[in-house]
Amino acid sequence: MVCWHTMKRTTVKLPDELDARLRHEAQRRKTTASELTREAIEAHLGGRQGKRPLMAAGSGRSGHSDISERIEEILRAEVGP
Repeated sequence: MVCWHTMKRTTVKLPDELDARLRHEAQRRKTTASELTREAIEAHLGGRQGKRPLMAAGSGRSGHSDISERIEEILRAEVGP
């Protein structure tokens, strides 16, 4: 969980279509647009300070046939909400 008192507020202007995609994806993942934006910025800038790097999904064989259907559940369990 992120401590809110250590965060800075930043305004970002997005085209309507990108904003709609962001909000749709956040709703699909049952998270907020802010959290999804933070995740995207961290991924783009390369690094998650104080956290393990994200594993590459699909990089190997697990022996399970439902991995692609459960990927978000698995990633949440690995890196947290």
